[in-house]
Order: sequence, then structure tokens, then C-alpha cells
Amino acid sequence: MSASVGTAAEKESFIDTELRAAAMKLHTRFQAPKEGQAPEKEKREPYVTTHSDYMAFLVDSQYVYQAIEEVVFNREELAVFRNSPLDRVKALDKDIDFMENEFSIEKPDVGKPGKDYADVIRRLGKDGCIAELLCHYYNFYFAHTAGGRMIGKQMSSLLLDRKTLEFYKWDGNLNEIKDRVKVDIEEMAAKWSSEERKRCTDETAAAFRGGGALNSYLAGRKSPH
Repeated sequence: MSASVGTAAEKESFIDTELRAAAMKLHTRFQAPKEGQAPEKEKREPYVTTHSDYMAFLVDSQYVYQAIEEVVFNREELAVFRNSPLDRVKALDKDIDFMENEFSIEKPDVGKPGKDYADVIRRLGKDGCIAELLCHYYNFYFAHTAGGRMIGKQMSSLLLDRKTLEFYKWDGNLNEIKDRVKVDIEEMAAKWSSEERKRCTDETAAAFRGGGALNSYLAGRKSPH
């Protein structure tokens, strides 16, 4: 009996079923060969990312992470996510300082992509939209542990003489950290109504737009102001 119950619980995982299904609708086959459903993106001329591009990406990314951390600290419903090993603001402080000192790049103001996405996060926090916020939290933090790490390796080879930034280092075993956070997300989602679960998954496209706008710095499609 206990084995069958465990199997049923696994099948009911909100992350692995509903949330993942929503994300796969926005992945191409190139991004997710087995599950991607979105049409392939139009190919563009190769772009060589500059140190300034990367700096802008780091600054905007930190601004969004800061917005998420502020909302998490201000909403008691999200208290379990406070001081998470996945938090990136302090790590990015070190990386931005490194970029300034190593390459004599002045830290830029936060650009439009970062401001716009942080505004979305803060508005959801102000309105108490917990289900929607958790979608952004999951997609933004976990994308950085997957495709974001691949981006980091590319930028390290291209721009940093293979130095790994603190942005791509975690205090502890990353897979174990991710598993613990996933458990916290699942426990919250298990208490939601079907309407709340749908509100969470429906926010996936907005989460992808926000993260994609930041990545545009690296592809020469930036719109800093």
C-alpha cells in the first residue's frame, strides 16, 4: 500500500506535471529535444558578446534577484524561501566588482529589461499574488541552475579566460539545494486550489519574457533604456 501511495504522490508533483508542461510549451525542440513544443526561433547573424554586454546582464539580473528577495522577505507566505542558498544578490556583488576592477568597466545603471521585470515582481508582491510569484521564483532561479550555467560557461570561455564567476557557484551541493527548494514549492502548491495552480502555470509566459529580456544583452538585442 505504501509503495502505491508514494507512486501516486510522485505522479501528482506540481513541478513535474503542470509547471513543467507550461514551460515545455515555450521551449523549442533545440532547447528541449524531447519535450519542446515552441517553433524554432529565427536564426540571426552570430553576435560576439562584449564585456559591457555581460556587465549589463549581470547588473540587471541582480536587480531582479533583489526584487524577488525583497518580496520574499515582505510576504510571510513566502518565508520558507528566505535566505535560500539559491539567492544570488551577494554573489553578483562580487562579480560586478570584479568586472569593474578587472576590465575597467563602470557599473551601468539598471537597464529597461531589468527594471521592467523587477516591476512585475514587485507588483505581484504588493498585490499578494503568491501563486504567480512562485512561478517567477521557480523559473528564474531554476533556469539559472540549468541553461544559465551553460551561458556562464560560454561567457567564461569567451570573455573571462575561463574564470568562473560567483554567480555560478553555490554553497553546497546544487542538486541537493534544488531538491530541498522543490519540496518547499510542492508543499505550498499542494494546498492550492485548482484556480491557484492555474494562475501559477499561466504566469509562465511572463516569466520567460522577463528572463529572455535579460538574456537579450548577450545576443546583441539589448534595449538598455
